[in-house]
Amino acid sequence: MESVAAAPTGSDNAAATGTIAHANEVPVLSFSEVAERLDTFHASGARNQNYMAMYSSIFGGITTNPSAMVIPIDDHMVHRGHGVFDTAAIMDGHLYELEQHLDRFLKSASMAKIPLPFNRSTIRSILIQTVSASNCTQGSLRYWLSAGPGDFQLSSSGCTNPALYAVVIESPSLQVPSCCRVVTSSIPIKSPQFAVMKSVNYLPNALTKVEGEENGAFTGIWLDDEGFVAEGSNMNVGFVTKNKELLMPRFDKILSGCTARRVLTLAEHLVAHGKLSRVISRNVSVEEGKMADEMMLIGSGILVKPVVQWDDKIIGSGQEGPIAQALYDLILEDMRSGPPSVRIPIPY
Repeated sequence: MESVAAAPTGSDNAAATGTIAHANEVPVLSFSEVAERLDTFHASGARNQNYMAMYSSIFGGITTNPSAMVIPIDDHMVHRGHGVFDTAAIMDGHLYELEQHLDRFLKSASMAKIPLPFNRSTIRSILIQTVSASNCTQGSLRYWLSAGPGDFQLSSSGCTNPALYAVVIESPSLQVPSCCRVVTSSIPIKSPQFAVMKSVNYLPNALTKVEGEENGAFTGIWLDDEGFVAEGSNMNVGFVTKNKELLMPRFDKILSGCTARRVLTLAEHLVAHGKLSRVISRNVSVEEGKMADEMMLIGSGILVKPVVQWDDKIIGSGQEGPIAQALYDLILEDMRSGPPSVRIPIPY
């Protein structure tokens, strides 16, 4: 067998990122040596995002050192997927739709049978303080609630306390929406019981995204058990019909997207100005979707992204449509200057 260089054993020579050692030469490291190697890993550029702050209920505080942003390996979120999560965008020093995302977060936790370590008000305060400590004014906040660490069993009965984690990720600017292509996913969609819950079990979502990319597309599109349009890998789908209706699939079998619901509300401005005839949520067949004048993906990470081709079918004119652009402008304006119900200022 080909020899593979062993990792250095002394703390003065931390192993390079990705170094593989012989099984009989793997060093036993002290806590300080582990910390040193984590620093080396972070400095290596292996991460392509900037993590500005993390809160962990395990150590009961906030750290701004990315090397310390770790969770216990026996956390049931890690080895059993027993956890839920949610997000909120940070725009111009404000958290966007935190209340709405937090409501969904707590609902997901209840469905996943994860008790809360703190009440809603305390969780909200922790999240805001974490963003404040990060000094991040543009980016995103992600937060998780897990059954907690305790053992490697299947049941969470051995977990003493649930765990709350939050991370602030810097993202200096929003990407300008570009047109994209999508494909129908061959990956089975999650059952409604799990699809409506924002759990950490995103393997089907990840595989749907990968499948789309492998086929030269942005993502895959799921169909539900009746063959109707469901959702994208981690985004909702919207259409503009030939009758100028903004149409979205019903949310009873898919995740209720906070951004999608906000778009439905803001779209009433376009109805008032005669650009749309109405806004509606109902079952959408694949045929109807592919015959639409416009198709778009909607989510907190992309806002509104025009789709110009689905499988082999060109959507509408094959170019970005006016409604997708108008909805993007509306949601962006809402993020920058919307009402207090959707924008919470961060006390830096």
